[in-house]
Amino acid sequence: MNWFNDFSGKVVVVTGASSGIGKETALAFAAAGARVALVARRRKVLEELAGEIIARGGSAIVVPADVSKRRQVKECIAAVEQHYGRIDIVINSAGVLIPATFEQISKTDLRAMLQVNLFGTMYVMQEALRVMKAQGRGSIVNVASLAGRRGITPLGGYCATKFAVVGLTEALRTELDNSDIHIALVEPGVIDTPMAAQATSAPGFAETWPNIFTMPPSWVVWAIFAAVQFRLVEISVPPGSATLEKIAALAPGMTDSLLRWSRSAWKTVSNFEL
Repeated sequence: MNWFNDFSGKVVVVTGASSGIGKETALAFAAAGARVALVARRRKVLEELAGEIIARGGSAIVVPADVSKRRQVKECIAAVEQHYGRIDIVINSAGVLIPATFEQISKTDLRAMLQVNLFGTMYVMQEALRVMKAQGRGSIVNVASLAGRRGITPLGGYCATKFAVVGLTEALRTELDNSDIHIALVEPGVIDTPMAAQATSAPGFAETWPNIFTMPPSWVVWAIFAAVQFRLVEISVPPGSATLEKIAALAPGMTDSLLRWSRSAWKTVSNFEL
């Protein structure tokens, strides 16, 4: 894509950069000429990724931080600003998923997901906004989920956190109306990452979302690039799926019935032997 070249020299902060979507996003921005700040808890893994980026001719710095800790986020963003002098783009992709049916959701697990998925996203946005408002421009992309538009078992707790991220992002977008600071949502379905592997292995999940429909991380990277480059406020993966979920929300009972039918149909197909 020719418009990848437009990221040359841009300073991009990627949270959750140690694996999955965050790692692939960091690699892609570095390949597009951006100067990338790698943020996650595991320093050693980030250093290996930075080494890979630099070996390919890119630019990267390692800024270890637990996004669920406000002080660490503050120090992280300040370190990036001090090193590069500015922050052009922030990709919030750090996330935690702990699958469980509603009756099995524990307060500890839900709190852990809220701390990273919701509060971590909020902390990063707040600190990034401080920098972007001072420089008068910037772009923040929050990687939410289609699970933030439709509740589904056994991801009830995860869905709750992503619904919250969607609402928080939309609220900030209206707050920054007429501003040159761009706020976007990217809402993927099930992506082939270590985190998603937890969900897809949970009992009953494959009946709702068969593994054959799992998508590669590159699809999300493309959506992130498109959201930034074309200043899109929302893009789902696959494209249009969030719109279908919004339409389905107009008739939730019918949607429940459709999901029930699809689980039954897929279970029948899965058990069929030639």
